[in-house]
Amino acid sequence: MPDERPAQTYATHTRWHPIFHFFALPVLALNVLYSLYVIYRNPGFASIWGAIVAIALVMVGLLARVYGLRNQDRIIRLEERVRLGALVPDDLRARIGELSTSDLIGLRFCSDDEVVDAVRAVLAGERKGRQDIKAGVKTWRPDYHRL
Repeated sequence: MPDERPAQTYATHTRWHPIFHFFALPVLALNVLYSLYVIYRNPGFASIWGAIVAIALVMVGLLARVYGLRNQDRIIRLEERVRLGALVPDDLRARIGELSTSDLIGLRFCSDDEVVDAVRAVLAGERKGRQDIKAGVKTWRPDYHRL
């Protein structure tokens, strides 16, 4: 069965999670604003405590997202080290440890045919960081499983 998803590219690879980005986060942000309004209208311990709880809820929501992304980054780092170990020649295999997590995250979008040249460019300092690496990918290797 062919993949029904639209082709992923550098321009379209950003993932928006609608429940988080367009519902939960705006609701939590509006709750903070409302709690500040309540403080303005009725200053007191209860209203201040409500604002503190509202801010804490925003922080919990953001931390949950960040923790998920950090965990995903660790998994990508491991996957890419294994992948590169199988694809790159011996002279580069010994240097895989020099690649940063950001480099490995960018390299995950390189096709197997171009990843060796991309690794050489990163190690030579010609490309730096995930955005620069991703922008230089010629044959995009999609990742539909990211957060």
